[in-house]
Amino acid sequence: MKHLSDYFPGLKGTAGDTEVYVLAGKEAGGTALVLGGTHPNEPAGFLAAVLLIENAVPSRGRLLVIPRANNSGFTHTDPQEGTPQKFTIKTPSGERWFRFGSRATNPVDQWPDPDIYIHAASGQRLSGSEVRNLNRAYPGRPDGNLTEKVAYGIVQLIKVEKVDLTIDLHEASPEYPVIHATVAHDRAMPMAAEVTMNLQVEGIEMGLEPSPVNFHGLSHRELGDYTDTLAILMESANPSQGRLRGRTDEALVVKGQDKEYVQAAKLGRLFVPFDEKGHPLEERVGRHTTAVAAYLEALGRYKPGADMAVEGIPKLPELMAEGVGAFLKPVR
Repeated sequence: MKHLSDYFPGLKGTAGDTEVYVLAGKEAGGTALVLGGTHPNEPAGFLAAVLLIENAVPSRGRLLVIPRANNSGFTHTDPQEGTPQKFTIKTPSGERWFRFGSRATNPVDQWPDPDIYIHAASGQRLSGSEVRNLNRAYPGRPDGNLTEKVAYGIVQLIKVEKVDLTIDLHEASPEYPVIHATVAHDRAMPMAAEVTMNLQVEGIEMGLEPSPVNFHGLSHRELGDYTDTLAILMESANPSQGRLRGRTDEALVVKGQDKEYVQAAKLGRLFVPFDEKGHPLEERVGRHTTAVAAYLEALGRYKPGADMAVEGIPKLPELMAEGVGAFLKPVR
């Protein structure tokens, strides 16, 4: 295990430093990076990264995983949202709990917000609170604020480790139009098209969107522009972060069932189907892990010499049958 500060020492001793797990096969091959926890209020992205760390076994190539990309965002929740601070999952060896955090860096670590956030590399102007959003901060700055330094550290990691493929795992509210979708940088689009079609053949509904060239700071745009990596971002449906949700508690995070969203679906207000079964965590995590496995399998066809062989990744059918907890290891 490494830390992000190994690639950018300016993060050492700060709340922005975070673990980088390196899973290396015996044979040389490609290198892929998976980012979980860019937005710590999107638990499926974080948990999918945890399942990769605890289950994936590469025999060819290297799989790098950062489960808490915005480590500071895991230390608080968003004001006036009423979200739980944690959620619990039953495993064969007992219960394990995980933090439910905020979309943004903790203001204790970075304050104050400006009235307007100006993205340094492009001059793009956004709402002031977006200054603490890691997915508006790329490519980052070594002398910027904490969020920009984290983004800069991830860019340095990608350059130093010669990362061929970067996948940023997210969730979105059911009323958000880019959901059950992949967003791909221009250079990653051919591979994303193949993987998306294969997932649809397997019965996993997945849309594909091109990364907007004039929307700056996002991983799928800037990591592709500023490094040689193929940049991908994926979204699953998370009712615990939507504006139409009802009571927000651990059950909503884990089971993904909400009668308010059932009603909203009947009124045609959502961009995903939503019935009484909801969108449970095992479905949302399984969509991510299944897609990650498909991208790792496809990588060598789009980058010569970057073949990867990785076994052990739990996929959607297994997760739906056995639950997320079945694939979480005992805590030592």
